[in-house]
Amino acid sequence: MKQNHFSIPLLGLGTWQLSGKECERAVKEALEMGYRHVDTAELYDNQKAIGKALQEVDRREIFITSKFSLDSVREKHVLQDVENLCDKALSELKTDYLDLYLLHWPDRSKPISESYTAMQELVRKGKVRHIGVSNFTIHHLQDLLKLNIPIAANQVEFHPYLYQEELWDFCKLHNITLISYRSLGKGALLEDPKLKEIANQYQKTVAQVILRWLTQKNIPVIPKASSQVHLKENLEISTFSLDEKDSRAMDALHRNKRYCGESDPEFAY
Repeated sequence: MKQNHFSIPLLGLGTWQLSGKECERAVKEALEMGYRHVDTAELYDNQKAIGKALQEVDRREIFITSKFSLDSVREKHVLQDVENLCDKALSELKTDYLDLYLLHWPDRSKPISESYTAMQELVRKGKVRHIGVSNFTIHHLQDLLKLNIPIAANQVEFHPYLYQEELWDFCKLHNITLISYRSLGKGALLEDPKLKEIANQYQKTVAQVILRWLTQKNIPVIPKASSQVHLKENLEISTFSLDEKDSRAMDALHRNKRYCGESDPEFAY
């Protein structure tokens, strides 16, 4: 998808909880199948494995996202710490630039604005193409927008049980691409009767129907997959379209249910 000069594949590979040889194999297989976006983070501790897998493809064809944590940034050394974290990611991923670099979690007790300003320096130096955030609420975004620094993306938990329509609308209004993670709700949605009914109609899996629901809204997804079967199934979501009535029925499943960081006080901001 392309939005405000920011282009990102609609389907990517999430790598949370993948590590070592398993991670390297999964990324290699995904790339061989045609995946062109790989999502990682400092906290995942798998950038070295991903870096090995990426060596077999033309870097210009691949979109790489990484993220860093504010816990790794010292208040009096923000500029240097943010650049050091980026340099570490570049070294481990064996690349000289990131397509997208995200501030992983909001924490108002930490230097958010200073860190984001430091991220813009990475863009100026050519180490990063685009910068953004993850897990930010509307209020967090409003605070950050005061800096007048572009926010390319906000990667958040987004699925039928957590249909954050107000946040999505705010992002669209400010040319921020909303990216969905935890799209399958930690697997809980796979047992939902309504989703099973819709999936049966299309002769697809529930996972495929959820991912298609998202990509039809032009929301990029980054589902984790390590088996060839799931990697292939995820790629096949472009082979069908959901009817409007089915898409609306999935919208209506919203129940404000989080599966990641549900007790984090920042989500109440």
